[in-house]
Amino acid sequence: MTKAEIKFVISLDNNMVAEKIEWSASDAKVHSTSKGVMISVWDAKENNTMRMDFWTKDMMVDEMCQFYHQTFLSMADTFERATGEKEAAKLMRNFAQQFGEKLDLFSNQKFDA
Repeated sequence: MTKAEIKFVISLDNNMVAEKIEWSASDAKVHSTSKGVMISVWDAKENNTMRMDFWTKDMMVDEMCQFYHQTFLSMADTFERATGEKEAAKLMRNFAQQFGEKLDLFSNQKFDA
């Protein structure tokens, strides 16, 4: 059995606000920093999702909006691959489109919806 490790190191200030987020992945030999991270873990025993969200002080609101928009799109892709539920994934993508429009994310054509 092959194992891989993903490690996050979150540096917090005195108010427990993230100042720096570092992460590494053993199988890809990656070490980098990030302004935000969202981790969701399915707890089968509790039948519930456990979440950990961190973002640094220097993550701008427009970056947070893009982060969420792209996360919604990624969730739709992953959901469709995992379940084969094309129509439900389409609903998620439609929501991401509406979200992006509401936040005017497409005016600068930074990325496709």
